[in-house]
Amino acid sequence: MKLTDLASPQVASASKVSHVTNNFPESDLPFYRKLGRTDLTVSCLGLGGGGSISSEDTLYAFERGINYFFYSSDLHHYIYSSMSGALRQMCSRRSSVREKVVLATVTYIKSPEMALAALLDQFVELNIDYIDVLFWGWIGSNDRSILQDCLQLSPDLRGSNSVYQRTIERMFGASERLKKMGAVRYIGASFHDINLAQQCLDSDLLNVVMVRHNVAHRSAQSRIFNQLDAQDPSRPGIVTFKSTGSHSGALWDVPSSLPEKCWQPTVPDLYRYSLTQNCVDVCLTGLTNRKEIDAAIAGVQQGKLTTAEVEYLNVYGDLHRNQQILEISPEKLIYRS
Repeated sequence: MKLTDLASPQVASASKVSHVTNNFPESDLPFYRKLGRTDLTVSCLGLGGGGSISSEDTLYAFERGINYFFYSSDLHHYIYSSMSGALRQMCSRRSSVREKVVLATVTYIKSPEMALAALLDQFVELNIDYIDVLFWGWIGSNDRSILQDCLQLSPDLRGSNSVYQRTIERMFGASERLKKMGAVRYIGASFHDINLAQQCLDSDLLNVVMVRHNVAHRSAQSRIFNQLDAQDPSRPGIVTFKSTGSHSGALWDVPSSLPEKCWQPTVPDLYRYSLTQNCVDVCLTGLTNRKEIDAAIAGVQQGKLTTAEVEYLNVYGDLHRNQQILEISPEKLIYRS
């Protein structure tokens, strides 16, 4: 999408989009929750476009109750673009369901000078009024000063009557939603450096923190999740990613050193592992089709993993990373046919 291409995309009638609120059973793993210190109500399963999910299946996810959608308009844009039609339907100015959707977008252009250009790309492509959470993406160990410069833009980016809102209004025209929400409601950052993420937990300029977490990479548990009080309304929102993938490969592939007939976790089990952790609000998924959507939702409906299941998956993750385990305690193993 070029900044010079300001023609409005074709948008399907909002009447074609529906949202069915599922009667999710009450459990210790509620499907909806407040996203940290924001006023957003989010589904615990988030849907990103990394699996090249179609717009039709994106709409199906929304109909099943998933309302948190994550979109990239620069890096990885090609694989994300297959869901853009659905996001235009749900989030466009003419959509009747916009307030039921939480639209999270990311830019990997870590430059304050380019922030407006990245924002304009997203507004043009998706024909939207506002973004619920704008993430600065892929924050690594060398990005400390860059992130700080980007976060200093927060007062100009987020909320009503901000500098960036007025700029967007001049270019796209004002609307009641834009006046009320502002161009960007909240600011997030996606971290690849856990130490830096930990240092940013108390930042007034950052509303949502996104970190990698899975059974094989658990450092976020001690350095991020367990540093927060689940009952504290001022804590940042927490989103996890990479729940099913590791440097050692897909985590649903069974490690060769796992004893025979032990429990082999499914992808929904791996999502539940992250959602069982303290203060995790959203587990971002790369679901690719309706069957996977249904399976992931069914997994959440089983509730949190037990302590024994968590300890077993810790061992499973260590084996996946080929860590040296001198002796596996038998009581930590779970056998399932």
